[in-house]
Amino acid sequence: MSKSFNVVGVGNALVDILSHVEDQFLAEHGVEKGIMTLIDTDRAVELYSHMGPAVEISGGSAANTIAAIAALGGKTAYVGKVKDEQLGRIFQHDMRAQGAAYDTPLASAGDGHETGRCMVLVSPDGERSMNTYLGWSEFLAPADIVEAEMADAEWIYLEGYRFDGPDSHAAFQKAITATKSAGGKVSVTLSDPFCVARHRAAFRKMVREDVDLLFANEHELKSLYETEDLETAIATARAECETVACTVGAKGAHLVQNDLRVHAPTEATAVVDATGAGDLFAAGVLAGLCRGADLLTAGRRGCVAAAEIIGHIGARPEADLKALMAEKGLMG
Repeated sequence: MSKSFNVVGVGNALVDILSHVEDQFLAEHGVEKGIMTLIDTDRAVELYSHMGPAVEISGGSAANTIAAIAALGGKTAYVGKVKDEQLGRIFQHDMRAQGAAYDTPLASAGDGHETGRCMVLVSPDGERSMNTYLGWSEFLAPADIVEAEMADAEWIYLEGYRFDGPDSHAAFQKAITATKSAGGKVSVTLSDPFCVARHRAAFRKMVREDVDLLFANEHELKSLYETEDLETAIATARAECETVACTVGAKGAHLVQNDLRVHAPTEATAVVDATGAGDLFAAGVLAGLCRGADLLTAGRRGCVAAAEIIGHIGARPEADLKALMAEKGLMG
């Protein structure tokens, strides 16, 4: 029986607030370059008060992936918590406008937490330093997972960042069980090497027991397997997981599936903002696999999508992704 959804994502629901800054700004305000740092409300207010002109765009890592899969013609849905207030309703509207089903109940406007937001500080070299106030997104719980929705997906896509939450592990397990029981597959993105370090044992167990497709960049994969050698990390991952897709920055991506290994090259483009490159890579790969693409074609689709996103501010595509894939002969 055919499924209603190609991919259902589960993860953070955030609004990105993006601003260009000089490296000196990062030093003056104690921001560590190139990583995601969790912050509280006071820190968010402090940083925002010192930022220059900013752009507000609905985001969240897995939400970006799901929105891009929808832009590529996929049937998608998303699960992530926001509050019933302006930013929360913006997020809800944006997801639905992208073509994704989004039915997670909004948290009451009277509750203490706010809709999560990520202050994305973009350096002149395009590197992004993310300062994230998770807000309601942190409190994703098993009650937010609708088993019928998970069972109606070919794939679910789980966001590693969401491991930082009191009930998120249980929510993920509920989603995994419902998906697997109905014959669907599970993919996960590791998201961040420091997040991996905080939850390494849980990530390793999930990858070994439940994950069909593991997304990571080289730093995250090496963190997962506690090695400085990428080849060792890839070899360990391929022994534990059916398919592994590991990005290596400007060098493209390595994809392995059982005994097959391929390399997908990057697409030449000027880096304006690296925010969302991994999210769009995952979107291209998953959308390709759902269309029956072989591993190399899926990897190339991922690199094309990533190149589009780093060419402008923000982690939601501005160009027609389907047209870009067609130009490259990757829509078949």
